[in-house]
Amino acid sequence: MPIALSVELLFLDGPTVAFVGICVVALLGLLLVLAWLQQRDVRALAWWGAAYLIGASSLALWATPRPWITVPREVPFAMIFIACGMIWNGVRLFRGRPLLPVPAFAGAVVWLALCQLPAFPDGSPARVALGILVVSVYTFFIAFELSRERRKALHSRTAAIVVPCLHAAIYLMPLAMRAFTPEVIAASWLTVFTLETILYAVGTAFIVLLMVKDHHVGYYRHAAATDFLTGLLNRRAFLENALRLCVNRADGNRPVTLLIFDLDHFKSINDRFGHAVGDEVLRMFAQVARRNTRADDIIGRIGGEEFAAIIPEAMELAVPIAERIRAGFETAAVEVAGQPVHATVSIGAATSYELVTNIDALIARADVALYRAKGEGRNRLRAADAESANERARLIAAARGQASKLGRLLRHNNAA
Repeated sequence: MPIALSVELLFLDGPTVAFVGICVVALLGLLLVLAWLQQRDVRALAWWGAAYLIGASSLALWATPRPWITVPREVPFAMIFIACGMIWNGVRLFRGRPLLPVPAFAGAVVWLALCQLPAFPDGSPARVALGILVVSVYTFFIAFELSRERRKALHSRTAAIVVPCLHAAIYLMPLAMRAFTPEVIAASWLTVFTLETILYAVGTAFIVLLMVKDHHVGYYRHAAATDFLTGLLNRRAFLENALRLCVNRADGNRPVTLLIFDLDHFKSINDRFGHAVGDEVLRMFAQVARRNTRADDIIGRIGGEEFAAIIPEAMELAVPIAERIRAGFETAAVEVAGQPVHATVSIGAATSYELVTNIDALIARADVALYRAKGEGRNRLRAADAESANERARLIAAARGQASKLGRLLRHNNAA
């Protein structure tokens, strides 16, 4: 079987396949560099493009017949390790993390240093194992960076698995071939390696471009739904997400509580300290609100100094969240941008156990409570008076649920 596979591979002209592989990898590198020139904000494209060009150069050096080149045999592989490190740093850059140039080139330095030792002669299992170890380390780093913050899009989640696997497979495959099909390695090593390189380069470049596209789509979608000053959801996005949460919570009559926040005397803050300080106050409140809400809570800016949050809990569980925000903002806003602002916030709350099809009605109830909080001296939370009606509806729904469970139990006992 190995001999037959070797004969089949010999029909492929090795130097020709190598030339095609070099051209493909180089063209993909140029494509990524050109994509970077058109999208300068995605600097990772430059790192990836440069890594592909270095990879093409290493393949060219490795495939060139010995009489035509005097570069030591370990140099092309060192260039491959540099390309691996650059791909890893490109992923870090793409995820908004700082570059680590020293570790990026450390693999190549270690490789070149150890290859000078008698224990790692050219073509020896020790040298092969060393090369695989270096690639495996970089593969782990790449997979780790991709998995730290996976995006919601399917192709981005797939990239976190596929890219490192392709990256490792292209260099780990020759070890398996050396172990199980030595005749193929002897006869067609260059052909097999070049074909792997072509498949790897095309596949990873395609996935990289999809990741960049997903990055831009997510960026514009986020920008369309986000208030530019505070980074919270804008009014439209908040209302859409709040209504969706209310519909989901309606199954099983699970409650939702709406909180309306209004910064006290905000116009006076702008008049006394200027709009720059006023904007900083708004940003500070947004930061305090984010720190004191949970992942399932939805919060947005719905007006000038007015914010809202939808909490998937009953009033008794939503009140501590609101109080943490109120107290946290009162403490944080004593001094803003070097000015003694002493800003505070008033809060109105309303809870519903029923299906909410019109979020404006719930907001109106919370607004009534907010006006009460303002009238009673500000910097406090007040709940809507209509809580008793909702509590009655909740108790009725709970009783119906218990009756339904009892009926199912009786039917089960009768059947038994």
